[in-house]
Amino acid sequence: MSAFHNSVWSDLTTVSFTQGYLDADGIRTRFISSGTPDKPLLLLIHGTGGHAEAYSRNFASHGEHFWTVAVDLIGHGWSDKPDCAYEIPDYGAHVLAVLKALGRDKAHISGESLGGWVAAWLALHHQDKVDRLVLNTAGGWTAHPEVMARIKLLSMEAARDPNPARIRSRLEFLMHDVTKVNDDLVETRRAIYAQPGFPEVMEKVLCLQDMDTRRRNMFSDADTGRIAAPALVLWTSHDPTASPAEGKRIADLLPNARYEVMNGCGHWPQFEDPAKFNQIHLDFLLGR
Repeated sequence: MSAFHNSVWSDLTTVSFTQGYLDADGIRTRFISSGTPDKPLLLLIHGTGGHAEAYSRNFASHGEHFWTVAVDLIGHGWSDKPDCAYEIPDYGAHVLAVLKALGRDKAHISGESLGGWVAAWLALHHQDKVDRLVLNTAGGWTAHPEVMARIKLLSMEAARDPNPARIRSRLEFLMHDVTKVNDDLVETRRAIYAQPGFPEVMEKVLCLQDMDTRRRNMFSDADTGRIAAPALVLWTSHDPTASPAEGKRIADLLPNARYEVMNGCGHWPQFEDPAKFNQIHLDFLLGR
């Protein structure tokens, strides 16, 4: 156990950052940003059940080079939770509306898990909107029933009874080293999951963990081959959703991809090993 208290605030102490809300075609959308609008735009997109704090350890380094904006997707975090299908095109439309609200025609887009799935959908269907693409332990290519069942169980338990123990169990699923789940991160997510009506929203969000729904949203090999943006496929040694070999296959199908594996990490490498992640991520985004 660490001798000091780890906190989202301690992650942000050296960062000039903004938390706010924007209107994305009628969806009140919460964001955290660093950097300034005179820089190229980098959009960061979290995973299923997540929120912008997934990137709390990346704002400082990325804000030096980019207008770095992490959003809470529809149905997630403190953003609006509309009555929609919560399939990939719904999330994609939300991100396009965010881009419009920020006054930009295109951006670098980096997504983790569900966020990577959404980012790849945008790169496939709206190629003019995506500059460089990062797929960080991304969904969209695999469908393992045992993984899907585990995500559904842990997520619904945490949403129906958002006590610290259940929230911690859901967050520990994301980490190879579960001690990285600190009390502050647990409380950040607990407050989100305790919102009125959140269990009903979570049930909708988890539709992508149902096999039929998931399969109709997945990418074919032909789809993947049409994603033209320069891409970084970033995987980990201990990702609980798919193996490094499955990540490598995605990279091999993409026409212009770099493949990297981070050792000693699970599903949140940007949080578990931020120094290594920030180096790999920035090298790619800056064309180094």
